[in-house]
Amino acid sequence: MTVRSTGELVMKRINAMVLMTGLLLVSSLCSRVVLAEAKIGFVDTVKLMEAAPQAKSAQSKIESEFAPREKELVALQREIKKLEDDLTREGAVMSESERTKLERKILAKRRDMKRTQDEFRDDLNIRRNEVLAKLQKDMYSAVVSLAKEEKFDLILSQGVVYSSDKIDITDSVLKKLKAK
Repeated sequence: MTVRSTGELVMKRINAMVLMTGLLLVSSLCSRVVLAEAKIGFVDTVKLMEAAPQAKSAQSKIESEFAPREKELVALQREIKKLEDDLTREGAVMSESERTKLERKILAKRRDMKRTQDEFRDDLNIRRNEVLAKLQKDMYSAVVSLAKEEKFDLILSQGVVYSSDKIDITDSVLKKLKAK
């Protein structure tokens, strides 16, 4: 063996030892990270939407806001029904012009009712979406606040197939929402 080949062999062994030491160091750091326990929580948003006082309050507010318009629709339906009953009962004894006039009146009332129903439905959907957006924002704020207070690393929600009761923080978030 020559001096040159012996020197190369020593250098290869030193490089291998440095590499092994580096790998050991990296692996020990990784294992510490892996061993560090992450705090994970789960929030059942459907349960929050059903049980949050803000959701119940918003629902009753919407119902009271739209109740008068709903009563108008019911009254209009009754009026149309009465006119249709009149036409059925008295149509045979009415003159042609009276019957035609009543039929036109019924058609006009039906059109009015359909237009009013469509407007009602659209306005109700818009209002619900506004309330839902605010409620979702409040729920998000409560979840983030709780996560920061209790030092959670990860909070999961929709799309979870299973979560144990141990990590379910829905009731805690609900308490936070009730406190607002």
